[in-house]
Parts: sequence; C-alpha cells; structure tokens
Amino acid sequence: MAGVEATVRDLVNRDRDCTEKALAQMELRQKINLLIGEWKAAGGSDVLPDVRDRVRLRPLKKVDPVRAIARR
Repeated sequence: MAGVEATVRDLVNRDRDCTEKALAQMELRQKINLLIGEWKAAGGSDVLPDVRDRVRLRPLKKVDPVRAIARR
C-alpha cells in the first residue's frame, strides 16, 4: 500500500493523471477496512498498531557515514 501511495503522490506532484493508481489505493483501503471489520467481528479487541507504533518498534540501524555519503 505504501508503494501505491508513493506513486500517487509522485504523479500528483508531477501534475500527471493518477486516476488508475488512486482507484487502486482506495480499493486497498476498502480491503483493509473489511479485514479490520472481520477481525473485530471475530473477537479482536486489541488496539491495532499505527504508523507511529511501527516506527517506534523498528530497530535502529547503525549507518557507516562513509557508505551513506558514497550512496548519494
């Protein structure tokens, strides 16, 4: 889903037609909402993680400054 969102954002920023990708993004959101609804109907009551939680839980990578500069 993140890839589709990035594509839509890129197309909008370049003033291109994003209709097809935006519709695909909305379809993915509908599927996610359906899955969450099914999960809740099956007894799921835990709080689902959001983006902030996922970023906080991601381990920090040690970055070699020389390699980081070389990648540019």
